[in-house]
Amino acid sequence: MMTISRRIAFTALAAPLALAIGACSDTAEGDVAATEAFDAVPAPEGQEWTDVVEVTDYDGYLLGNPDAPIKLVEYGSLTCGACANFAQTGADQLKEDYVNSGIVSFELRNQVHNAFDLTLAALARCSAPESFHPLADQVWKNFDTVMGQMQQAQGQLANVGQLPEDQRFVAIADAAGFLDFFAARGISRDQARACLADSEEVLAIGTRSDEQSTELGVDSTPTFILNDRVLDERSWDDLEAVLQTAGARPVEG
Repeated sequence: MMTISRRIAFTALAAPLALAIGACSDTAEGDVAATEAFDAVPAPEGQEWTDVVEVTDYDGYLLGNPDAPIKLVEYGSLTCGACANFAQTGADQLKEDYVNSGIVSFELRNQVHNAFDLTLAALARCSAPESFHPLADQVWKNFDTVMGQMQQAQGQLANVGQLPEDQRFVAIADAAGFLDFFAARGISRDQARACLADSEEVLAIGTRSDEQSTELGVDSTPTFILNDRVLDERSWDDLEAVLQTAGARPVEG
């Protein structure tokens, strides 16, 4: 069977984009046991925990204390409105108040919905690991602008599948204004083009998305996983309550 990463490289973009705009459904239920509050863990000298990033075995970007007792994972799509809402309403507080405590780590993994999504995911990875979370947040915090550019670009990309593989994602990024968007945020146009021309690596992001979604039962975004337990919660208010139940407390001061 052709993976989503291959399908979206060869097909028109209108239908997948409609999927990305649609509502995000719930996933499997999961209850978190009440736990006493953990003591804060000091960050390495001269750093905050939000300065610490590592790429995991799932090719996610883990922010914070890699040994944190509470490990939160988000499967997010960069073209999902519900993911953008979380980034706009809760992600900063999660990082500043909880990741910086050293008690909670936050790993972001891509779930790919369409060719635009895959292109954005590749561009967010087109720098040092420390840039991934800020770049993803910039996409979500400018969601209406990014989506508007994508809508306008669809008519130009009907034949993108006929281009050589090393040109397809560059063409998508150029038509949708992504090259300018990321250039304004530290990824030069030449750097972005070089990343997107590596079609094997770009397509691998989609393949990992397929495989992990099947393995873990992730069928919507955002999906949050807390210490290997899939959560029902989607909003920041609900998620913060779960974190506190699991023993997290916000940084004092």
